[in-house]
Amino acid sequence: MDTNAVLDIGLAGLMVAGKISAPMLITALVVGFAISLLQSITQIQEVTLSFVPKAIAVAIALVICGHWMIQEMVSFTNALFEKIPSLLGGG
Repeated sequence: MDTNAVLDIGLAGLMVAGKISAPMLITALVVGFAISLLQSITQIQEVTLSFVPKAIAVAIALVICGHWMIQEMVSFTNALFEKIPSLLGGG
């Protein structure tokens, strides 16, 4: 197993992690920005007003995107298992 193979696996892992985490991160970003804008307009500085809607929105995004996320992880894992013989030099 050479250095390029390790770097390719690491890069693929980081790409999958980025794709999988994107729906939750973008949802939290959009909801957090909207709540922050609302708080700055109304001058209400309540911590739970920011946390609870973000938690609910991220949970909804997880329910909506969960099946796709699992499929991405399974396909990545299957691809890694298929690469094992070539990584060990067997073919």
